[in-house]
Amino acid sequence: MSTPRARRSHAGCWTCKAKRRKCDRARPTCRVCTDHGIACEGYELRLRWGSGIASRGHFTGAEAPVDASIPLRVPGRRRDRNRTRQREQEGEIQAEVAERPSQNCSRHGVEIRYSPEAFEVSTPSQGTEKARLFQEFQSSGINILHSTTVHDEQTLLKPRLPVLCQQSKALYQICIALQASINQEPTARFLEYLDIGLNRFRAELSKSELYLEDGTLTAGLLLCTIGVMHGIPWTMHLRGMYSILRMHDVEGAQQERSAFRAHLFEVMGVMDLPTFSIGRQHSHLGFWRQYYCKGGSPGEVETGVEVVTGLPRSLVTIFAFIGEGTAEASFWDWPGAEGSFIQCQLWEAYRLAGVLVVRHGGPGFPRCSDTGAVPNPGIQRGASLTSSTIIVSRLLSSVDAVCRASLDPERWDTLIINAISYPVTIAGLQSDVVQKDPSLKEFIRKALLFTTDGPFCNRQYGLLLDLLEEYWTHRAREVDIDQLARARGVELGLF
Repeated sequence: MSTPRARRSHAGCWTCKAKRRKCDRARPTCRVCTDHGIACEGYELRLRWGSGIASRGHFTGAEAPVDASIPLRVPGRRRDRNRTRQREQEGEIQAEVAERPSQNCSRHGVEIRYSPEAFEVSTPSQGTEKARLFQEFQSSGINILHSTTVHDEQTLLKPRLPVLCQQSKALYQICIALQASINQEPTARFLEYLDIGLNRFRAELSKSELYLEDGTLTAGLLLCTIGVMHGIPWTMHLRGMYSILRMHDVEGAQQERSAFRAHLFEVMGVMDLPTFSIGRQHSHLGFWRQYYCKGGSPGEVETGVEVVTGLPRSLVTIFAFIGEGTAEASFWDWPGAEGSFIQCQLWEAYRLAGVLVVRHGGPGFPRCSDTGAVPNPGIQRGASLTSSTIIVSRLLSSVDAVCRASLDPERWDTLIINAISYPVTIAGLQSDVVQKDPSLKEFIRKALLFTTDGPFCNRQYGLLLDLLEEYWTHRAREVDIDQLARARGVELGLF
C-alpha cells in the first residue's frame, strides 16, 4: 500500500520556497533559515506587474510593478552588489547633473524647467542590457546619424544626450531601440523597445501643445531615423512635430534659438527635402525653405556643411527648391565650397544627381522627359547639353572615389560613406542608361552592399537595392519607384 504524499505548502517564506523545503512559518523569520545560517527573505507579497514591457512569463508586456511591498534583500549576492553599484552610480550622475546650471526657457509666457529628478539614464528598467545598448549608442552607434567625421564639432547631439534623456523618457528608449537595430539584436527585442519608445513619444507629443522640448524633438527625429533605416513609415512623425512647431517656433526670430535647437530644425529640414525619400506617405512640408531660407530664394542661406547629409548648406538649399522653379542650370552654376578631396567627390555626385532629377524626375518628383536629351537645347547652356549617360558615369566615378577613400586607414574617422545612398539611387533610376551597361548596374549593387555590410547593420541600403532590382525588371520609365515602395508598404529615406 502506498504512503499518502504530503501536501506541499505554499505559505512558507520565500527562501524555503526557493530551496523547495518545508518551512515552519515562524515570524518574522523562520527558524529553518536561522538554523541553516542564511537570511530569511520573509513572507511579504512579491511584485505584480501592470502593462508595458515585461518580456516573458505570466506578466508578459508589463511595464511597472503595482505592488512595491517587497523588502530589500540582504546584500551579499552578486546581483545585490550589482544593484548597489548601480545605485551608487546613479547618485554620482544625479549629483553631476544637479551641479550644472539649471536650464530654463520661456516660450509665450510658459516657463520650462528641467529637473535632475527626471534623469532616468543610469537606472534602465530592463537592467544592464538597456544600459549597455545606450552606452554603445553614445560611444559608436550615434555615428550612423552623421556624414562628416567622428570628431566634427558641429555634431551637437552626443555631448547633450544625457541631459536630453533627462527631459524625455521617450528619447532614452528610442536610442536603445536604434542601437538594438544596428547591432543585429533579435528582431523581437528591437520591436519591443521601439514600441515602448513610440508610445512614450506619442504621450510626450500630446502634452506639447505649448512648446516642443528639445528632448522630445530629438526623440521624434531619431524615431524618423529608425523608420528611414528599416522602411517603417515615418513622415507622419515629421508632420506631427511640424504642427506644433509652426504655432510657435518656425516663424519666430532665428536669433532667439539656441545653436542646438537650430541644429534640430536643420535636421528636420533635411528629412523633409523633396526627392530625398521613397514611398513617402505624406507630402513634404517645405521646412528647409520656410525655416532656413525664411521662405526666400536659394541664395539666402548660411555657409558651412550640414552634418547629416555632409553637404554644403548652399547645395542643400538648391535641392530644397527642386520642383519650384529650380532649373538644371542651378546645379551647373553652383560654385562649390571648400572641403577635403573626399568631400568634394561627394558633393560632385550630389550635384550631378540633382541634374538627373531635374531632367528625368526622381522620388516624389515627376519626370520631365523620357529621354536623355534636354528639352529646347537651343536655350540651354553648354554644360547642360552633357548627355545623361556621361552624367551617370561621372556620378558613379565620384561615388567610387568616396568608397575607396573610406577604406583608407588614415581616414578612419570619416563618416562620408553614410551619405552615398542618394546619388547611387538616383543613378540607379536611370534604367535606360544602366541597362545598356551592366558594369554600371554591378557597381550600384556593390556600392549599396558595401555600406550594408559595414560595422553597423543598416537595412536601409538592402531595401534600396531590392527596390532597384525590381525597378530594373521593367522597361525604362515604365514604373515609378514610389509606387513600388508603397506596394511593399515601406517608406525609405535617402539621407
